[in-house]
Amino acid sequence: MAASPDPVLIAEQAHLDTARAELARMRARAESLQAEGGDPLSSEYLAAALWRRVRALTDDPGTTLFFGRTDHSDGACWYVGRRHVADAAGDPVVVDWRADVSRPFYRAGPAHPGDVVRRRRFGVDAGRITGYEDEHLGDSAGGDVGPAHSRILAHEIERPRVGPMRDIVATIQPEQDEIVRASVDTTVCVQGAPGTGKTAVGLHRAAWLLYSARERLARTGVLVVGPNQAFLEHVGAVLPALGEVDVRHTTLEALVARAPVRAADPVVVAVLKGDPRLAAVLHRAVWSHVDVAAIEAGEALVLPRGVRRWRVPGYELAEAVRRLVERGVRYAAGRAMLAQRVAHLVLTRMEAAGESPDDRVQDAVARSREVKRWVDAAWPALDPARVLWKLLSDSDFRALCADGLLTVDEHGLLGWEKPSRGPGSARWSAADAVLLDELADLLERTPSLAHVVLDEAQDLSPMQLRAVGRRCSTGSATVLGDIAQGTTPWAAESWTDALAHLGKPEAHLEVLERGFRVPGAVIELAARLLPRIAAGLGPPVSVREDPGRADVVPVTPDRLWNSVSEAVSAALEEPGLVGLVVADADVAAARAAVAAHRPVVLGADAADEEWTPGHRLHLVPAPLAKGLEFDRVVLVEPAALVAGEPDERTGLRRLYVCLTRAVTGLTVVHARPLPDALRDARLAG
Repeated sequence: MAASPDPVLIAEQAHLDTARAELARMRARAESLQAEGGDPLSSEYLAAALWRRVRALTDDPGTTLFFGRTDHSDGACWYVGRRHVADAAGDPVVVDWRADVSRPFYRAGPAHPGDVVRRRRFGVDAGRITGYEDEHLGDSAGGDVGPAHSRILAHEIERPRVGPMRDIVATIQPEQDEIVRASVDTTVCVQGAPGTGKTAVGLHRAAWLLYSARERLARTGVLVVGPNQAFLEHVGAVLPALGEVDVRHTTLEALVARAPVRAADPVVVAVLKGDPRLAAVLHRAVWSHVDVAAIEAGEALVLPRGVRRWRVPGYELAEAVRRLVERGVRYAAGRAMLAQRVAHLVLTRMEAAGESPDDRVQDAVARSREVKRWVDAAWPALDPARVLWKLLSDSDFRALCADGLLTVDEHGLLGWEKPSRGPGSARWSAADAVLLDELADLLERTPSLAHVVLDEAQDLSPMQLRAVGRRCSTGSATVLGDIAQGTTPWAAESWTDALAHLGKPEAHLEVLERGFRVPGAVIELAARLLPRIAAGLGPPVSVREDPGRADVVPVTPDRLWNSVSEAVSAALEEPGLVGLVVADADVAAARAAVAAHRPVVLGADAADEEWTPGHRLHLVPAPLAKGLEFDRVVLVEPAALVAGEPDERTGLRRLYVCLTRAVTGLTVVHARPLPDALRDARLAG
């Protein structure tokens, strides 16, 4: 005998059908509006706003418009979803997850229920409601199901990947929600172990800020800075899925791309160029072009005007320059003001002689050939590329700028062995691009955005952090990272130092320790490295009921790639994405071993960096693994990953990152001896 239909399930599906119909009505209404402003520019602006509105009202039939609801003691009932949906009378059918009335869905608990008497979560399949779970918060018995035992919540967190990162609005935990809803004026730094959701939290924080302070943030913008293009492809769908389509995503390299990067520095030179002392060296390199003492000892400025000649002595000119320098203005701004200051000195003489010059006379004097020629000599126009080229190619100039800041050996390291003929033919490195950005800011202030989300921040050098900090100097930031995952020779040792270089020493530090994505077996294996790579950090605590698998498979050298192919084939028999992680030097061999599976090779070219749903296998060079997640990972030769880095600590950190990319199962295949920290690993699962 068939089971009778569940009336609650029928009622909730009916509410979903109603919400879909209302959303379709809202979209049709938006599409019918005409973008007619008072002028062409206004019309274009309105058209863009309407386009964004229509796009935000697009329904995804594969999902539901809501994932939960709260019932309150006053009889109110709120359905919580990814966007606001209202009926024709304007009454809410679904409330946006970012609205204040949605906060209890994430924060209420048995100890502090507020006025929430019941929280309901919905199970979803192909856009239809398939189940529900109730938690009765007003009941001392805890209701039908608590959040720690929610199968719906666990299923949503653990379900296999089929493409880029998706939003986590249905699974945000209380500690994550506190970060997401932090004030727009607060800079938050999130130290998060693998699988704690720090990247998703940062992106959702951007979405919440745009909702709660849209007018303020829309004026100057929101920027997401990620470690590489593969990472941006991975996370790029999250904000559009939440209705935010105007957030720019970029890498640090693209952010400071003021000149083509055509060279690579040796590690020791790259580390030095990332040192914060270089900021002082560059400051000196710019301002050394203004010599107050030489101006004071130099000739007077003589300005013929009509039958009179007006003379300003060197000491007065030097005082005008000194005052501008002491004001701390940007170099180009000071140069622009100097002509007016000099003109003012001339006008005081005119007034003393009985003349009555006005502002037009002052402007004419400031634009005169004599004043312009004097300003060009006293405060010459500068270009970032020319200043840096002079610093790196002229040892005497470099010695002047580095005196007391760098050692003699460091001063020598900065110099080019074979200087180019000029800045136009210079072969700049990635570290040079950051220095050029610093110089550009010394000349003219870098515009500040309202908010910057910076992911994998622990990997940036002090000078790179300064470059990002300039983009939010008058705004706030969300800084995301894990000290244990620092995989550059200049990686941060503490958040205190990193935040100081970013220009946000007052940032609020939050630590996420509960691992929702990485299973216990994988965490246990990877955590063996922590004493060697980040002694002060404890391992994340997996809250998943399924411990997953972490298999370490030793093979003979002649069987290595056959064994890798077999491990990949086994992983592909299960649902979800598979990542094959190898050292850079092994990419070609790995590609040949799994060619039959048509892998997407990350980093091979721009097309390969797209997360194509039809390709479940991704071949990932170890340096590109950071920030990515796969259901199953096959990791080849840990020793090769470690050896591919400039030092052992950086190599072990790289290995830690790669081991923790798996959210269901991990298979480590090796023919070479494992690094010492992993040699006592036991098979798990």
